[in-house]
This record gives sequence, structure tokens and C-alpha cells, in this order.
Amino acid sequence: MWVLSRKDALAALKAEEFDVVVIGGGVTGAGVALDAASRGYSVAIVERADWASGTSSRSSKMVHGGLRYLQNFDLGLVREALMERQLMVELAPHLVYPTPFLVPSLGDDRRNRMIGIGLNMYDVMATTRVGSSRRERKRETALRGEGSDEAPDPERWAPDRHRTIPGEEAAELVPALAALDPREAYLFYDCQTDDVRLVLTILGEADRFGVVSLIGVEVTELIQENGLAAGVSCRETESGEEFEVKAQNVINATGVWADRIRPEEIHDEAEVPRIAPSRGTHVTVSQDDLEIGTAACIVPAGEDRTIFALPWYGRTLIGTTDRDYEGELSHIEPSGEDVDYLLSAVNSFFATDLSRSHVTGAYAGVRPLISTGDPRKSVDISRKAELYETSSGMLTITGGKLTTWRRMAKHVVDRLVEREGRVAPCRTADLPLGMPADDSDLAALDANGHDALRTLLRFRYGQFSARILRLAGEDEALMAPISNGMPDILAEVLIAARFEQARSVGDVLLRRTRLGILAAPELRTEESVGPVAEILGAELGWSEKEVASSAKAWLDEAAAEGIDPAAAA
Repeated sequence: MWVLSRKDALAALKAEEFDVVVIGGGVTGAGVALDAASRGYSVAIVERADWASGTSSRSSKMVHGGLRYLQNFDLGLVREALMERQLMVELAPHLVYPTPFLVPSLGDDRRNRMIGIGLNMYDVMATTRVGSSRRERKRETALRGEGSDEAPDPERWAPDRHRTIPGEEAAELVPALAALDPREAYLFYDCQTDDVRLVLTILGEADRFGVVSLIGVEVTELIQENGLAAGVSCRETESGEEFEVKAQNVINATGVWADRIRPEEIHDEAEVPRIAPSRGTHVTVSQDDLEIGTAACIVPAGEDRTIFALPWYGRTLIGTTDRDYEGELSHIEPSGEDVDYLLSAVNSFFATDLSRSHVTGAYAGVRPLISTGDPRKSVDISRKAELYETSSGMLTITGGKLTTWRRMAKHVVDRLVEREGRVAPCRTADLPLGMPADDSDLAALDANGHDALRTLLRFRYGQFSARILRLAGEDEALMAPISNGMPDILAEVLIAARFEQARSVGDVLLRRTRLGILAAPELRTEESVGPVAEILGAELGWSEKEVASSAKAWLDEAAAEGIDPAAAA
């Protein structure tokens, strides 16, 4: 949650000179800002649209090792991701949580032994006893005391080894399997999160270290002095005002947009390949239509491909596809073909009859591919982080995945420290990301039976839930749901505008809450989002005309994002 108002943040960007300016408000940029600030750098971070509005809000919502990468024997990548998964559960236990995953066998199908071998490798690389680093062992010893025979902290999550479970147990975990009479299933564990909330939480911690953060700021050019980067020229997207942010170091963390800033410098000097995006599509459906329960299920999708169905915010999330994408990057719409592909795969496996009319939300994101000029030879680098340094001194970080954001940020800031000859070790492995809520933070709900709301607030906001409920206690109207049938309340809109820089209905519905991709059919009219627009307007000083315009703009944004396939059809 931010301390500076938009007005004060804008004034600071114009007036101060920073050690580091970060371009890009996704998870990587947020991570770089936190890492650099926690090592003593003065930092600014700017984002053209909204926090996590690019790829970081369009992930599969998993913090995981990446089981499928074992097929390519990319053991280092998987091991690194598994170590980061473990760390994220420790640093943000309210926001990153374990989920059982099932690979079921139906009818006469035999267990896939190759999957079993892969899961064995996954277990070995994930273990905290066999595979823990020296630093991990040292930290655990220090916490327990040297020479202590005390057992490791039982509350420190460590995944159980995978095992084979009988069909009855599989059906209890995933009720949609019951009618299929599963024989057995592999059971293993990975983790889930809310990707946008993770970004906002990282930025909230960065704020504690003095980072100046602002959205709605487009970088138009790199400022150079004596051939070296000395800041960035910017334009405020709302007013059109142009200004400069002075900084000794410039970090380009714009993901698939990385080659839009100084493309000739990046491509000619650093030999960064042209970025050819690949689109991944996801849909959500009601658990009434596909009861996935409390576990995720790996679903065959033809041609040796698999997709997943997993529980998320009370819905069933289904994904993902992987197709070349050549369209506009500002709004990436799920194609009807991709939506139908996902529904068809689920229908074929679960014997359901889902259609676009059952979809409660849809979204698509893009991952970067190295373009070789030959579409048959493109190489997927979306999960491998690459750091490039050009003659101006600008650092560009590309690739990676949500799970490894901290490692990517460390890689960038380590390079800054190295070239400046500083002694400034990384601290982010020991910095909590937010604080879990305790019962007192949610006490206002105890007598009211708001179980779904209590669960949501505890997960999404942690300890900050108390402030949301305090606002709702001051104005009963703020306890009303944003959308009927969903637990999110109007007090969250006020929080989003006051503390999280939300400036539009889309900022609230797509990113501060996730209702745009969870309850899209209920948000098809200006009237349905009117209360959101009115609360934003009251907090941000809008006129009645601006409030009405904001509600209408939501309909245009929802259509451009393709969140409601049934309406589009």
C-alpha cells in the first residue's frame, strides 16, 4: 500500500535524481525496485498503463517448478523455480499457498510411467533436506540453535513426496472425477497465488524502502549524458505533460515490450533477438458446472499436450494454450478458437457439455519467443531470464516466469552492484511480503457469517484486511458486494483508489479485484459497474460526467480484452 499520493509521486519524479529508474510495472520491475531499494539505492519505478497490466496479470496463477520443463531436461531451471517456490511460501504464506495436483488414470488407461519418473525428479529437486542450499541449512540451524536436536519448524511448508492414490480418494479431491470412476491418480503438490496481488504486495514493500512508484507514465526516450544513460524522458498519459526522470542507472523491465525502448541499441549491440510473442489463453467457469473441488487436475488435450483445471477464487480456472501471436499488445484478446479448444478438452475428459455460455471470464497473455526468422525454428525462452547490457549502460531483463521474479531481480541488481564496486548483498530472501491476517484483523466479520469474504480478505490483503473492514464499519454501504454472488465488497474499491493508485473501473475489476475474469457476464452494463465508478469518482474528484464516462469506458475495455466470450459471440 502506497504512502505517496499521485500528486506527490509525480512531483518527486520531476524534482529528485535517483540512483535507479525502473521501466515496467510487472512482477520483474517490481522485484527490481524492491531489491535495489533494500540494498540502499534510491529508486523510481514507472509504468505506462497499470501495475501488472501486461503479462503479470495473465499468468496461470501458479508458483511452481514447471514439471513440463523436465521433458527438455532443463533441470537447472526447474530446481531454481522449486527453490523460489519454497521461499515464496515462507515470505508470503497468506498469498502463496500449496495445492494438490492430480494426474488421474481412467478406465483401462495405464499410469504413465514417464510422468512418475518426472515426479520422482521433481521430489528430489524440491526436497529441503537433500537439496537445500548451504544458506538454507545455515538459516534453519541458526533459527533452532547450533547443536540443537530440535526438529525443523513444522509450520515451514515442505511438499510431500508424490504418491499414487486410489480412485476414491481422487474423486474426493476432485468431485468432477467421480462419475468417471477413476482407477488411481498421481498426487503431487505445487502452489497458487493471485499474480496481480503478488505484484502489488512487492510494490507495497518497496514503498517502505522509499521507492517512488507511479502508473500512467510512458517512457518515450532514454536520456544520455556523455553516451551513458542518465534517466528517461516521460509523458503522463492522462495530461500529456512531458517531463524527465533523472537517474544514474536505467533498467528496462518491460517484458514483451523490451525492444520498444531503444530498439536499435538493444538489437544491434546486445544482439537481443526479435521478440515474437506467443499467446496463452485461460477461461474460468463456475464450480457448479465443473466441480474441481480443492485440487487441480491435469487434463489431456490431444497431441501429447495437457492443460489444467484448478480451483481459484471459487471458480474453476482452465488453461493454457500456446500459439503464435502477431496482434496488438495493448489489449490481448483470447481467440474464440483457443476458448473452444480449452472447453473441448475439458468436455472430452470430464464428459461435460461446457460452451462459451458457461464461461465466467477469459483472458490471454503473451510470452516472449526468440524469433530466428524461420517460424519453424522459434525457441521458447519465456521461462529463461536473460540480462542484456548495452553501451549506454541500460540493463534490459527479459524472459523468466512469475515464480522466479526474485531471482531475476537479484540478477539485475547484482550487476549494478558489481559495476559500481559496492558491497551490497541481496536481502530479498529474508524480506516478508506483507503480513498474514490474524483473527483480530477479521474480528468485524465474526458475528456475520461472511465465510467467503473472510477467506478472500485473508488471502488477498493479509493484515491490511483490518483497514478495509474499518472503512466498511464507518459506512455500511461499503459492505455491499461489488457483483452479486461474489464476496468482493465495495470497500475494496475505495482502498484501490486511495492506496493502490487505481484510476479506472478496469483497474479495479481486472486487477485490484479479479471480478472481470471471474464474473464477466454480470458486468456487461454501465449500471452493473455504476457503484464502482461512483466510489472512484468520489475519491479521485471526478465530475458526474467523468463518472458516467468511466462506466462506459469499462464496456469498451472489457470488449477489447475479450473477457466475456459469450457476449462477444
